[in-house]
Order: sequence, then C-alpha cells, then structure tokens
Amino acid sequence: MLVSAAIVVGILSTVLATSTTEQDLIAALNAGGLDVSRHFNTALLTSSTPGSLSGSCSHLCAALPAIFPGRVLSNGSAADFWSQQQAEVQPACIFRPADSHQVSRGLLLARLTKCPFAVKSGGHAAFAGASNIQDGLTIDLSALNSITLSSNRSIAHIGAGNRWLDVYTALQPYNLSVIGGRVSDIGVGGLTLGGGISFFSGIYGWACDNVANYEVVTAKGAVLEVNLDSYPDLYWALRGGGNNFGIVTRFDLTTHPQGLMWGGSRLYPIEYKTDLINALVQFGEDAPKDPNAALIVSFAYAQGTFLVNVDIEYAKPVVSPPIFSSFEAIPAVQDTMGIKSLPEITLEFKQSNPDGLRESYWAVTFKLDTELVAFIVDTFMTELRAVENATGLIPAVVLQVITTDMTTHMSKNGGNALGLDSSEGPLLLLNLSFMWANAADDDAIMAVLESITAKSITEAKSRGLYHEYLYMNYASQYQDVVQSYGATNHERLQTVARKYDPDQVFQKLQPGYFKLNKAPNSTYPSSK
Repeated sequence: MLVSAAIVVGILSTVLATSTTEQDLIAALNAGGLDVSRHFNTALLTSSTPGSLSGSCSHLCAALPAIFPGRVLSNGSAADFWSQQQAEVQPACIFRPADSHQVSRGLLLARLTKCPFAVKSGGHAAFAGASNIQDGLTIDLSALNSITLSSNRSIAHIGAGNRWLDVYTALQPYNLSVIGGRVSDIGVGGLTLGGGISFFSGIYGWACDNVANYEVVTAKGAVLEVNLDSYPDLYWALRGGGNNFGIVTRFDLTTHPQGLMWGGSRLYPIEYKTDLINALVQFGEDAPKDPNAALIVSFAYAQGTFLVNVDIEYAKPVVSPPIFSSFEAIPAVQDTMGIKSLPEITLEFKQSNPDGLRESYWAVTFKLDTELVAFIVDTFMTELRAVENATGLIPAVVLQVITTDMTTHMSKNGGNALGLDSSEGPLLLLNLSFMWANAADDDAIMAVLESITAKSITEAKSRGLYHEYLYMNYASQYQDVVQSYGATNHERLQTVARKYDPDQVFQKLQPGYFKLNKAPNSTYPSSK
C-alpha cells in the first residue's frame, strides 16, 4: 500500500528521532511504503559479521533499479561534470531522484547498506570526488529542476538540480531575477551553499543571504522546510556551510526586479598592468558609491602572451557609468560591452569557462592593497614559466573585491556562517584558476599553484594584509575552508551538525567536498 508523502515524512522523523540502527532504518523504509525484504536480505543487513551485505554498494546498485524504475544509471560516464578530474571518477551507479522523498529513501538506503555517496547539483567543482564518488553512489539532482513563483512573485522556488541559465531565462519574462551564479551552466546547489557571488551582490548580498527557505533532507530522512522561523540554527549553517548538514532539494530565493543591464568584457595588453591594478583597487574603495557595479579582473596567459581581461557588469542599462571611468581611460584591444540580458551575459561568461579540461581552483583572501596585488601578479608571471609549455594550459589570476556593501548584507536574516564583517573594509578575493589538457602535467601545475598561493600568503602576512577566510567555491582540495570561517563559527557549525546529524553521515558516508574539520586532501602536491 502506498503512503502519502506527508505521512512518510512524519514516520521517518519519528522513527529516527533518537536512534539510527539498521533495524530503525528498515522500519522507517517499510513504514514509508518500501518493503526492504523484497530487495535485500535483512538478516545480512543487520549482521555485524565481516563480509556481510552491509557496506556493499554493488548490492545497493543492483536493487535500486527495481525500487526506482528509470532513475538509476549503471554507467558512471553518463554523468555530466565540468572537469576531467570529476568525470574520470566512476561511481558504482548514479541515482537521479524525481523528488525530495526519493532523495530521502535513497539516502536511507545508502545508510542501510553503508554505501558511501556523493551529491551532484551542477557538477561544476574542479577536483575529483567533490560531487562524484569512486565505486559509491552518486545522487544526481538534475531531475529536481522545477522553477515556480509564489503568488506575489516575491519568492522563486528553485529545484536544486537547476542551472542558473535556466533560472534566469524562466524569470526574465517577469522582469525578475534572483541572486545566483555568473556562468550559465553552474548548478544552483553548490554555488548557493558555498556563499555565491553575484553580479548584483553589491545591492543584495551573496546568494546565501537571499535564500528565504531551504527544503532539506536530513540524515534521518526527514524532509524539512528550513527558514529563520522554523529551524534558525540549521538555516544559519546552510548559509555557507556547504554539504555538511543535509541534502538541499529546493531553494526558495527572494526575487528582485531585473531587466536589461550593461555588461561584457574588455581585453588589455599586459603593459597596462599597473594602471589596471590601480583601477581595480580604486573600484574597491569607491564601490559603496554605486552598488550596481560588478567587476572581475583576470591576469591570464595565452599563446605565449600575458593579457588582462576585465569583466564589467552594471545592473542597469546604463552605458559607461562613472565608477568604471578608470578602466575606460585605458586602451583596450577588444571590447564586448553592450546592453544585454542577464542570460546573454552568463552565456558570454561560459566562453571563458570551457568544460572537458583538467581544472584547479585555489582561493585566498587579503585586505585590499595596491602593492600586494602587484606582488601577486608578478609572482604568477614568474612562477608560470615552469609550466608555460603544458598542453592546453589556460592559467589566470582572477581578482575580485569583496566590497563592504557585500559584507554588510551578510548580517541580514540572522547572519551567515562565513565570518566576514564590513568593519574589515574592502577585501581582495584571489582565485587562481588553471585549466590544462593532460594528466601528465598535474603534479607540475599543482606545484606552481601551491607556490603562488604560499608566496602570496607569506607576503600578505609580512604586510599585515592576510585574511584567513577561504571562499568555498574557489578553494582547492588542499584547503580547509570551514575552519577559515573563524573559531566561533566553526564551533557553532559543529554544534548544528551534531544536532541534525548525530551519526556524522555527512562527514563520513558522504566524504567528498569540504568537511567541517578537514580539507578534502590534507597532503599538498609538494609533499607527495
């Protein structure tokens, strides 16, 4: 007999409220309409004998197609991932649930069989195992792609499997948008849970600061509506805390009016390096005068030449607003600026973020300072010589300002978990972004990335300009993101996790991405 979704949620919440033994998991699944004994030998599931069914992903993946017809892929290569490193990982199977209640049952079955799992939204993380898992269960949320508006259009209900282009395109006829990603095919889930910088963050804050409600599947299988009133502690933790507290299946995002805007990019010769660095710092200091402005400055290398690409966006269809006058005064060799829609701009951004290559991101934060920026750029240009002939190499130092407007917005709705404060002034967010073609170059390129990062941090510390914060969405697998949020926030996040995940399912059974107490990989490339 089938049981309604509401009853299933209540049963799961009650049965798993205090205990999560195998018998409890079986009872919860049975109560929810799934006869576990039809698919598994329950005697083996509850046995502690070594070599029993417990712990076997192969048995889980053999059973899932019958439990969820048409929702399971046995071919790991069928998943869509941005980087080669992620695509090379081969899970035992891929589960594509149709709704949050299928997510709940899949999670409980993974727990029951002790099968390690990963959760994928857009699959845009760079390093292996971030949202895919070797020989485990990859839960692919791509089918959770609904997009609806509340009756007064103030909230957009966004399924966690959506890409930002789909979200913006759906909202465009209403002259509305939400705070989200800047590259068309980035997924909603990872970007929002890691913070989420937007073209409009000067006006409204980061993506995590504009979530009114989360639909979350907890470790106990309960499907919760999490907001400031219902579960304020979990709501706070999800605003920057990553995948450590549950599987978010829907984001209810606050909408804002948005029509056409002015945006594009300008390409400059490297001889204007000093002028462009000065313009970047000036923008950071002036940003509160015009929060409609957004800026990314990238020092890159292509075909034997260093270049500077500047991405400029303005929330209104206003050509050449004064805040960008310093950049306008510098001669560009290429200019794509124009009045465009938000979807058009995200598609343009996609062109500089190709998929199918090997990828690595590294993140560091500093206090904004002209001489430090110059040091970082010079270090990049020097260190790159060791790998400049690597096949398909596309390296860049990507610089953005975390403006005081952005950090001011982080205090709304009870604050977020990131540990940033507007009193610290404008901050410089460094993203080392390298792409290349061949695995044979991995060690050499990662050593260069590590060296640039280490030298930049050492120089910043010597000048009193280092900030411990790491932006999750740009961090490498060798960086401990969550502890960079500060000791107080780190302890608070651990307290929330102990409450909602007492068995540490999202720390141990979901081992990928940035966990509460460690980097994904604690061994730096140079230590190998």
